[in-house]
Amino acid sequence: MINSIISFSIKNKLIIALFTLAIIIAGIWSISKVPLDAVPDITNNQVQVITLSPNLGTEDIERFITYPVELAMANLPNVIEIRSVSKFGLSLVTIVFKDEMGTYLPRQLVGEKLNSIRSEIPMGLGKPMMGPISTGLGEIYQYSLDVEPKYKEQYSASDLRTIQDWLVGRQMAMVPGVVEVNGFGGDIKQYEVAVHPDELKSMGITISEVFEALESNNENTGGAYIEKNHQANFIRGEGLARSVSDIENIVVKNSNGIPILIKNVAEVRFGKAIKYGAFTKNGEGEAVGGMIMMLKESNSNQVIAAVKERMESIQESLPAGIVINPYLDRSKLIKNTTKTVATNLLEGALIVIFVLVVLLGNWRGGLVVASVIPLSLLFAFILMNVFNVWANLMSLGAIDFGIIVDGAVIIVETMVFAIHEKFLKKEKLDQSERDNIAYKSSSKMMNSAFFGQLIILIVFIPILALEGIEGKMFKPMALTFMFAMIGVMLLCLTYVPMLSSVFIKVKSDKLSFGDKLVLKIENFYERLLSVSLKRAKIVLITALAMFGLSVLTFSSMGGEFIPKIDEGDMAFHAILKPGTSLSETIETTTKIEGIVKEQFPEVEDIMSRTGVAEVPTDPMPMDIADIFVILKPKSEWRDGLTKADLIEEMKKAVSILPGINFEFSQPIEMRFNELITGVREDVAVKLFGEDLDVLASKAEEMGRLISQVEGVGDMKVESTQGLPQITIQYNRQKIAQHGLSIREVNRVVESAFAGGKAGVIFEGEKRFDLVVRLASESRQGIDDIKNLYVNLDNNVQIPLREIADISYVPGPMQISRDNTQRRTYVGVNVRGRDVQSVVIDIQEKLKENLTLPAGYFIEYGGAFENLQRATSRLKLVLPIALALIFILIFFALKSMKQTFMIYMAIPLAAIGGVFSLWLRDMPFSISAGVGFIVLFGVAVLNGLVLISGWNELKDEGITDLDERIHLGAKRRIRPILLTALTDVLGFLPMAISTSAGAEVQQPLATVVIGGMISATLLTLVVLPILYRWMESPSPVFPKRAVAFTAIASVLVFPFSTHAQEFKPSKINSLDKAISIGLENNGYVEAQRTNIALEEQGRKQAMNLGKTQVGLQYGQYNSYEDDFIFMVDQKMEFPTVYGKQKQLANSRVKGSQYQLAMTENELRRDIRLAWYELSYLREREDLLLFEDTLFDKLVAASQIRYETKAISLLEKVTVETQMMEVKNALYLINSDILIQEQQLRLLLNESTFLTFDTQEFSERLFLNTVDSSAIANNPKLSFAKQQVEIANAEQKVQSAKFLPDLKVGYFNQSMIGIVSPSGEITNSSDRLSGIQGGITVPLFFGSYKANVKSAKIKADIANTRAEYYETVLYGRYEQKLQEVVKYRNSLNYYKDVALDQSVLIYKNAQRSYELDAIGYVEYFQNLKQGLSLRLNYLHILNQYNQAVIQLEYILGQ
Repeated sequence: MINSIISFSIKNKLIIALFTLAIIIAGIWSISKVPLDAVPDITNNQVQVITLSPNLGTEDIERFITYPVELAMANLPNVIEIRSVSKFGLSLVTIVFKDEMGTYLPRQLVGEKLNSIRSEIPMGLGKPMMGPISTGLGEIYQYSLDVEPKYKEQYSASDLRTIQDWLVGRQMAMVPGVVEVNGFGGDIKQYEVAVHPDELKSMGITISEVFEALESNNENTGGAYIEKNHQANFIRGEGLARSVSDIENIVVKNSNGIPILIKNVAEVRFGKAIKYGAFTKNGEGEAVGGMIMMLKESNSNQVIAAVKERMESIQESLPAGIVINPYLDRSKLIKNTTKTVATNLLEGALIVIFVLVVLLGNWRGGLVVASVIPLSLLFAFILMNVFNVWANLMSLGAIDFGIIVDGAVIIVETMVFAIHEKFLKKEKLDQSERDNIAYKSSSKMMNSAFFGQLIILIVFIPILALEGIEGKMFKPMALTFMFAMIGVMLLCLTYVPMLSSVFIKVKSDKLSFGDKLVLKIENFYERLLSVSLKRAKIVLITALAMFGLSVLTFSSMGGEFIPKIDEGDMAFHAILKPGTSLSETIETTTKIEGIVKEQFPEVEDIMSRTGVAEVPTDPMPMDIADIFVILKPKSEWRDGLTKADLIEEMKKAVSILPGINFEFSQPIEMRFNELITGVREDVAVKLFGEDLDVLASKAEEMGRLISQVEGVGDMKVESTQGLPQITIQYNRQKIAQHGLSIREVNRVVESAFAGGKAGVIFEGEKRFDLVVRLASESRQGIDDIKNLYVNLDNNVQIPLREIADISYVPGPMQISRDNTQRRTYVGVNVRGRDVQSVVIDIQEKLKENLTLPAGYFIEYGGAFENLQRATSRLKLVLPIALALIFILIFFALKSMKQTFMIYMAIPLAAIGGVFSLWLRDMPFSISAGVGFIVLFGVAVLNGLVLISGWNELKDEGITDLDERIHLGAKRRIRPILLTALTDVLGFLPMAISTSAGAEVQQPLATVVIGGMISATLLTLVVLPILYRWMESPSPVFPKRAVAFTAIASVLVFPFSTHAQEFKPSKINSLDKAISIGLENNGYVEAQRTNIALEEQGRKQAMNLGKTQVGLQYGQYNSYEDDFIFMVDQKMEFPTVYGKQKQLANSRVKGSQYQLAMTENELRRDIRLAWYELSYLREREDLLLFEDTLFDKLVAASQIRYETKAISLLEKVTVETQMMEVKNALYLINSDILIQEQQLRLLLNESTFLTFDTQEFSERLFLNTVDSSAIANNPKLSFAKQQVEIANAEQKVQSAKFLPDLKVGYFNQSMIGIVSPSGEITNSSDRLSGIQGGITVPLFFGSYKANVKSAKIKADIANTRAEYYETVLYGRYEQKLQEVVKYRNSLNYYKDVALDQSVLIYKNAQRSYELDAIGYVEYFQNLKQGLSLRLNYLHILNQYNQAVIQLEYILGQ
């Protein structure tokens, strides 16, 4: 088929020319249609549910909003993760779906759930809504509204925010691809009714009455219409307030005929909403900004262009002096990365073309190959447009034109060589002869070239199996490369042969520079080859040693997920003390901006965003600010200054401000990290648990430990505690006494301080909230809250302090949850080291120094989590790629031994790939891993070309092995050098590029370049040696050894893991422990073997006994020597065998019951040991608590004794008690070690195994289980089966009363007798016959005894089974009573005693500290409280043990 296509292309040149023209036209058109962006959008498929409830505290937000939302969303199909953040006034829940769900189906599912959730959330606590349909790449355009200097006094912060929301925001509507315009900064304008509490009190009016008056006096209505004079006159009532004056003149109530107006009790003015966020710029104070969010999957380049165009028209409509200044424009990054890709592609193409023209020795041939480059790229764009593959740094950045044109190089080089030979022979070539040469050259080389191209194409298929972030990063690259390769394959079959037949000519027999260079290389290689063949073993040992060293080097490399892309600009967090006010944060960020702007001329602009924006997709507290640093072009930087240096200088400069931590990142990277993993840092060490206080203290401890690890650049401990909070604790008795309800009082508080929305005031199309709240001078402190008056039914007013306790009580800053579990985290940005090695050090540091309470555990997120997932995926993908390569090589050569020889190129290529990474100090990353996959596909091509050349020479009749090797290698050196050099040099611009986005390409290009160099050099030396050994008639090296070496060396590399990886040795669940025990325990294994033994008994049941063969020779009939042979077989009666088969089946079934019985006992023993260990650890925690108390008491008693406050006896008593506790701790530690060893023995595992028993808790037991379930007990089943076995044995013994059978056959001679025919018989005349008989037992005594013995055994087995069943029922009732007994006791401790123990301890502690009681009473109370807790643990342990024994009885 290949040859037919080539022949058709050469004969129909016009058709192929038109086909090529069609590719050019379609490709150019597709370039304009393919979406363009900087990088792939790696955001997972998520939907955000946002709920604003400005008046709810953090814990209430979690309780009333976040938890119900999480619970409802957890049951949706294909949900893989749920994250949430609850903070004062805001709930943000992120639901992550599988990518195949698409964009709109998840939103539809979430929307349906939200309808039911809204009914569950109490009225007035907020309505959940979905966030915009956007991603981490959605923030495409951010800007600020700046005022020109001469207009500074004309516009307030409120005016600017109004312009942003009602002019800019509104006019950005309907721009294609824009899903949201998010405003931030400035002041949101409101109409504020500032109530004076003194006037209210003096006039007997409540704030609620003011609120109701405003609500009822601000509305329009209609009254249908009246027909008059043939017209319909519509009735319309105008009652909307339209100005401050209208609001002031609203009547609150009428007192004694005198109306009391709003202006009599309040001041009406233009106010501003309470702010939860701010925006500052360039150290000049507060500003107003906005952010354009792009619709998911839109073409960002087109959307940005449309946004810019609309912004220009908006600018013209803005009031004088206001300017829109963009500070984050995605098109800038797109331009830089596109420039990087274009430069790399162009430079790579030019280098490849130069090498081709020089080394081919024929500029026409070089141009033919070079023309394939743009055509393949255009073909790739056509398919990119068809399959919706975006053009970006990843999809286009990894294209190596050298690899792409390898097939064309081989074809053209062969044709140039053939034409050159004709030219040297002085043969004239007409067009038909050229066509013939083109056909022969193309068809001859295309078979091997086609398989080579197919290998490169196939090797990219496993990359398509990558998932998650790495899949979104590298799938576009694989698809684009495959598209280009498909185009090249088509062009090599059509365009290249056609153009070569027309365009390639040889006009001179003079050697070109390329010919001379190749000739010198050939001569050098020939000498090198001769030396290598003579010292074959040394060469192979050296290659193996290099491979071993590369494996060792690879195992010690660090790892990172994907190298960071330099976005050009910078971003960093300023983290202030938890609870810092917004005004303080604004002042601080302004100072930071001033320092940076003043000291760093490289900075163009610097902006800070604090808190939440209008659409809070990025929830930040008011004590954290995102600071964006817009940098000038690098040409304007100080000489020699790198970005890393700039970060360090900037960090040092801003660190002069006390009490602030900084984390440096990049704008897009920061947003990606947060959306994908829920944190903004490279690595998140997540701590999960329930108690917020414990989480906060342990996170601080983790932070101190992690900060000591080398490579930790910036570190942040998530703030969960310390929110300054004024808590109003209502006294329900007093509220009831005054006839009030908590809802009424809450509404008064809310209206007074937060401001109640009483309506809307319209200014044309603009609409502003009408808000009622106390005047600002009455909202200054806690006393204002205490003195807030509440109106009673009898028009008497009382201050709030009369019905509530009002005090400062710190509350939680925020509550973060992952998959419905509370968590906090320590975030780390890594600098100067790779991510994996830093995380390994953190893991070791925390393991050695951090002790967590039961139920608390650590997970690692961020880039490390992505690296772990991607690495495990690569371990699956890489072997698939290697297997596909092997299969294709075998199909090409149809020789297993030659396939193994070529396969040796893979470990040889790995050597260079590993060492090139090591030389450039690059850790292993997913980018490098993809590079290895590409490398392995390309590396085998040289071997394929070389082996194909030797096979051709063999077919031509060259039988001398050394001659064939030298001649074939010499012929193929030019195409091998051409393909290797073009591959290497094609990737060279990517490897050395330092422009935007090159960081991702560098590891991939470095691996391919280094690997191709080592693969080419070593293949040219090692492959001839292997070929001679394999083809030699008397091989000096076993062929199997060569194959084994190839397979082993290839398998070692992809599965060699990093040195930092380790196998987990911790068992963290009882189910896992039971699973390991059932698999490893020796008794269980012995019982499994016993089943196999009994299975053999089935075969023994049909034992017919030995067959007797007899021979007789001699004078037993006459004086002649006769010969006779006989065959006899004795057997028992067939019934016996049937009974024996039944007996064997019963024994097999019995052994199966015995296995189940052993497994049931093992499960019981493991459960008992597990819960005992958990109990001992809980006791240890209690003793540690007691030990801590006594340590403090000993220190206090020493001081009191020295001050003569207590006697020596009291001091010694305390010390004795402390020593008692320490001794108990020693004993409990020994018990724990013993119990752990007991578990290890049950699991038959090594001493390295550890057990995380989690929190000591009740074992669940279903009360619905009844005694009938005892039938499931395996031991009872085994006992009953023994009865079956005994009965079967009795039947066997009874069957043996039946007679045995005997059959036989004989054949003999009887020489000398007269046959019936009258002749005398001789030795050849044979007589034969059969015989049969039975064996009857005449003496029955022993048989009867066997039957009676079997019957007695059956009776014994039956008695035992019945007795065991009775015992089992008794034990069941006994254990059930124990469970009930301990259950009732547990209820007592849970309901009463535990709370009492806490109360006893607290009161004793408080009384002792106040000197209300002495040591004796304190000790007694302390002992009583601890004794209650200890007794509870003892009862809980007894309960669990009883439940486990009951489960054992029931066979569970």
